Amino acid sequence: MSTLAIQTHASQTTRFEKNAATREPNWVKYLLLGISLSFFALFLLLPLIAVFTEALRKGLETYWLAFTDADALSSIALTLTAALISVPLNLVFGVAAAWAITKFEFRGKQILITFIDLPFSISPVIVGLSLVLVFGVHGWFGEWLVANDVKVIFALPGIVLATIFVTFPFVARELIPLMQAQGKEEEEAAIVLGAKGWQNFWYVTLPNIKWGLLYGVILCNARAMGEFGAVSVVSGHIRGETNTLPLHVEILYNEYNFSAAFAVASLLALLALLTLVIKSYVEHKISKRTNG
Repeated sequence: MSTLAIQTHASQTTRFEKNAATREPNWVKYLLLGISLSFFALFLLLPLIAVFTEALRKGLETYWLAFTDADALSSIALTLTAALISVPLNLVFGVAAAWAITKFEFRGKQILITFIDLPFSISPVIVGLSLVLVFGVHGWFGEWLVANDVKVIFALPGIVLATIFVTFPFVARELIPLMQAQGKEEEEAAIVLGAKGWQNFWYVTLPNIKWGLLYGVILCNARAMGEFGAVSVVSGHIRGETNTLPLHVEILYNEYNFSAAFAVASLLALLALLTLVIKSYVEHKISKRTNG
């Protein structure tokens, strides 16, 4: 047998041994697949079906009436307002933080990264209580706020602050690994060619991160509209004034108005499903760009 034939046979044997080492019996594959699908059906799909079933149990007329109520319309408007304020602010912070962390070396970089991750490790209820201690009537700035007729807690500013706090990691955390992987060679080349700071950002950096940025904004917006714990503490549960959609669902359910509660909950579920569709599209674009 020639040397080439021996080497080819040895290579094929090695590949077969590697595949055999990682190949599992069919029953293991089907068991894992069955566990995954059962978990998905029991904990995700079944509750989702139950929400829409209960929402439509008494017919479409009752379903639509739940959204024509003044308190429901107010909660929808407040939820959208809080999201429209907090998401753009988090977008600006996320881009600035990611730019600073990936493009510059400075003392305290690791501390900044730790602070960005802080909302992931703190209960939203604690966040709400902290805001009350700082901006409440008896808080650190309470006396000054009362004297100047500025209302933060139990008003829109408090809801926006709570929403910003719990959502600000999403954009930054999505951009940091992306910008680290891309490096800074293109920006440095643009500077050598005479590009200014904003030109560098608009024509070099932004096109490279646009899909990751959109992905982070989608996640941020989804969390902003669905936030419950922190907003519940700072809102005061004032009907028609400081109740967001999740808080309105809780009130309707506690009042045994189940049809309206599930109807409003179905709106949040639809927003979540829409978010997943957009998220999947963006993931496809990111994967296509990465592999292309």
